[in-house]
Amino acid sequence: MTEVPPTLPAGSPRIDWAVFLPSLVVVLLAGGYLSLFPEQAEASARAAMHFVTSRFGWLFVLVGFCAFVFALWLAFGRYGQVKLGKAGDTPEFREIPWAAMMFSAGIGIGLVSWAFVEPLYYLSAPPLGIAAHSSAAVEWGHMYGQFHWGFIPWALYAIPSVPVAYMLYVKERHALRISEACESVLNTPARQRLKPVIDTLVIIGLIGGAGTSLGLGVPLVSAFVGELFGIADNLLTRLGVLAFWTLLFGASVYRGLHRGISILSDINIGLAMAILLFILFAGPTVFILSLSANSLGLMLDNFTRMSFWLDPVDRGGFPEAWTLFYWAWWVSYAPMMGLFFGRISRGRTIRHLVLGVIGWGSLGCCSFLAICGAFALDLQLSGTLPAVDLLAEQGIPATVVDIVGQMPLGGLMIAVYTFLSFIFLATTLDSAAYVLASISSHALRGDQEPARRNRLTWAFALAFIAVGLLIVGGLKTVQSLTIITALPLIPVLLLLCVALLRWLKQDFGAAVQQPVLTLPAGDDQAQAERRES
Repeated sequence: MTEVPPTLPAGSPRIDWAVFLPSLVVVLLAGGYLSLFPEQAEASARAAMHFVTSRFGWLFVLVGFCAFVFALWLAFGRYGQVKLGKAGDTPEFREIPWAAMMFSAGIGIGLVSWAFVEPLYYLSAPPLGIAAHSSAAVEWGHMYGQFHWGFIPWALYAIPSVPVAYMLYVKERHALRISEACESVLNTPARQRLKPVIDTLVIIGLIGGAGTSLGLGVPLVSAFVGELFGIADNLLTRLGVLAFWTLLFGASVYRGLHRGISILSDINIGLAMAILLFILFAGPTVFILSLSANSLGLMLDNFTRMSFWLDPVDRGGFPEAWTLFYWAWWVSYAPMMGLFFGRISRGRTIRHLVLGVIGWGSLGCCSFLAICGAFALDLQLSGTLPAVDLLAEQGIPATVVDIVGQMPLGGLMIAVYTFLSFIFLATTLDSAAYVLASISSHALRGDQEPARRNRLTWAFALAFIAVGLLIVGGLKTVQSLTIITALPLIPVLLLLCVALLRWLKQDFGAAVQQPVLTLPAGDDQAQAERRES
């Protein structure tokens, strides 16, 4: 029997202090600890990261692969045609703007930097015992990044998106938060007390994921700005970039979903596609296309092996440094992406939502990794630029700037990439601030937006965490923050899956449990007569 939705609350959305205050306190304490005690914070983060990856690596790979399988079942199983809305609902956003918002929110600036340098890391330290700098290292290095940004990450985003959209547009709940999507499981007074805990964990995990994006993105843009204007790339420059960035995505969040985030996403996707086409046709076109086709076959042939590879005997460190970090990064972002993707997916079916998230997201990421990665590898293999040595000596931001500078019209491309980097992270972080404000709001319908002061508070809280990460510095510290905050979110994702299945079974179970289809009596004679005529 279908549940009766609760009565619509009166008035505008208001802050839920039971979720808002504890989450904000944790964020402020974390940011203060990173800023005031950087050495101790770095040591603590590394120790915690080692503990999680050494003890729970098996859990992360299981969660990733099972999420992919479950997402495919949702799309092609008995409930794939369930509409996420009422009978007359139509999609709120057209397909391309919908895909643009999902892609921009889902990857941020991380893809801009990693698309060039990730294959270079794998070239000098390849997986699976492959010899460094060999032909196999080139092929596997080009492919492995696409695996890390492809089907499994976007399946992790699709899984929470479905119960959130179902909760908003089928059940018509009046709160955009993960705990509300777990309602069919948290259906006793004792379990109801877990709701603020779940929402607080989601906020902390999201802060960890968004903080990682900031920790990777600010140094990259600072390096681009330094190259563009001939100024030193130091902590002061990075703080200035962060301040400008905060104003940019704070203004976007303030304007809201339609006038801010959607417009930024459209600009973002259009510019990114133009850049990719320019690199493809102005660069080594045949090499890029040949290596990309080779990587697609290599990934499809080894997908299951890579999904579970943990190197338990040799313990070379590759899965911990890369696959587990990425899976944790996606898990920490998954609730936020579920809330955001679910919010913008009214009127679509479960199949459309799942395949849209995985399909559009994987296509965009793999295109970036394939084209940009092949361009960087060609520079290395041809001797045009010693990209691997530069990466070891000067780090990611400066190496990316050098690679972009090798493109035709290098000076112009550095300016374009500077602008693209600003917009890419702004679209991710304004989505993050929007969702953080939504989680910490009472009485928020699916067609409403959280209070502006709430949105701005979280925009500046994200910036505060970024300041601490900039002071501490180091890729390992940034990765550690992601892995630590992701682990508690795995049970939350499991709760969402169970809650969704209960709702679907209650509402549609009887309609899809017909294993054998037969024609009504008399129809066989009518068909025979039609055939004869």
